[in-house]
Amino acid sequence: MLIKKTSTSDISENEVTPENIYKDRRKIIKSLGFLGAGALLSGQSQQAHAISWFKDKDEEKSALKALKYQADEPFTEALTPEAKITSHNNFYEFGTRKTDPKQYEGMLTVNPWQLNVDGLCANPFKLNYEDLFSKYPLQERIYRMRCVEAWSMVIPWVGIPLADVIKQAQPNGQAKFVAFETLYRPEEMPGQKSRFAGGGIQYPYVEGLRIDEAMNPLTLLAVGLYGKELPTQNGAPIRLVVPWKYGFKSIKSITRIKLVNQKPPTTWNLSAPQEYGFYANVNPKVDHPRWSQAQERRLGSGGLFSQNYIPTLPFNGYGEQVAHMYKDMDLAKFY
Repeated sequence: MLIKKTSTSDISENEVTPENIYKDRRKIIKSLGFLGAGALLSGQSQQAHAISWFKDKDEEKSALKALKYQADEPFTEALTPEAKITSHNNFYEFGTRKTDPKQYEGMLTVNPWQLNVDGLCANPFKLNYEDLFSKYPLQERIYRMRCVEAWSMVIPWVGIPLADVIKQAQPNGQAKFVAFETLYRPEEMPGQKSRFAGGGIQYPYVEGLRIDEAMNPLTLLAVGLYGKELPTQNGAPIRLVVPWKYGFKSIKSITRIKLVNQKPPTTWNLSAPQEYGFYANVNPKVDHPRWSQAQERRLGSGGLFSQNYIPTLPFNGYGEQVAHMYKDMDLAKFY
């Protein structure tokens, strides 16, 4: 299924090298009269748009709205090819090898689906599969994704600002954190059948954010990439994307979002607290105990002998949008 929307990005579309399928999709969108983010650039400021997945043009035109934010610095980066994004994955619910999630993708049933939003709020609610694509305006965000393993991608996500979902829940004054939980279905996710098969971690996978992090305009609940529904191996039907944090924070196949008053447990912090902190902000000055985080290997279409090593940016390059949330924190201690 193709997802209709216009684009919003910290990386302008006229500065990236998209896949052929992505170019074709952009031509279709522009033929409908929509403006891409690249046509609206002014210096570092970028105009971003959100359009719901509506049934007709009148609804689409009436839904157009703007969202502005700044990139740290202008630069040129190529989108990671779709084939690489969908074949190189950490999703231990399907196995520990990068190829396991794609191998087992057909096992998971994503429709029907139920996402529960509850906790310390006045309006708890549930979202079904159809709601994920129709209830909120969908936006495209081209984001860097930095793995804690020191590789990275540039991905064109489609999704819902997490803030929109949290606002609907109407959190009360006690809500200080947001806890997330992944689907637990061992009969369809073979890595959940035993701790050995699933990399030694406990299931279901859990994650958490501070509420100000969750409400930041960059934080996204992704339901698609490259203009299409999320593949199973990338976290279908809905996953978290927090682009200034290491990838393990971006929990996949979410079934529950809960507003809580205490810092929630998180899977990798529980498994190896000396290696994986709660905050997990990308920080080239704080090494993983077993490797440096000063640079990263940008994955692309090349093979083993065409590696692209680049310096890692603080907050993955999104410092201007997020650094203020950590101004009084020791980021080496609160890693």
